Amino acid sequence: MPAGGLYSEGSYLNDKEIVLTREGLEKLERELDDLKTIHRREVNDRIRQAKEFGDLSENAEYEDAKQEQAFIEGRILKLEQMIRNARLIDESDYAADEVHLGSIVKVKDLKTNSSHEFSIVGSAEADPVNQRISNESPLGRALIGHKKSETVDVTTPRGVVKYKIESIKSGNGAVAKKAAKKAS
Repeated sequence: MPAGGLYSEGSYLNDKEIVLTREGLEKLERELDDLKTIHRREVNDRIRQAKEFGDLSENAEYEDAKQEQAFIEGRILKLEQMIRNARLIDESDYAADEVHLGSIVKVKDLKTNSSHEFSIVGSAEADPVNQRISNESPLGRALIGHKKSETVDVTTPRGVVKYKIESIKSGNGAVAKKAAKKAS
């Protein structure tokens, strides 16, 4: 048993370190602020209006608003915990010529000759549709620590896929370029 006393399994598991880019942390902070300042007020207004309809036992609007309130409060707690347990990716901790968290990697599927470029991010930021893959995914895990021109084998449900690393870029430069584009 830990020296600090009893831990519920849920609280112990929820204290897992969350690896984030600066951009990912800012996105979570914006979502948290939005939930606390806008959505919380909106759902409270809905609950207040629904109460005015009278009998709460048969009031679908009230029940719907209460469920939304529970979802919002749960999401707020989750975001606060993620932010509290966040560890920012620091590019200086890694060799510049190796794939690491925060890298933008271009790989070539050696079977199909198709190339793909994506960022390696922590699992909390993973968004494959937007070319952001988790360091815990099979491809992310296989690429970490490898260098340009190396070939890696990735075990997938369809079998082993061979990828050749075509380029590795620092993620910070790409984030700065995106921010500059948005500002202009």
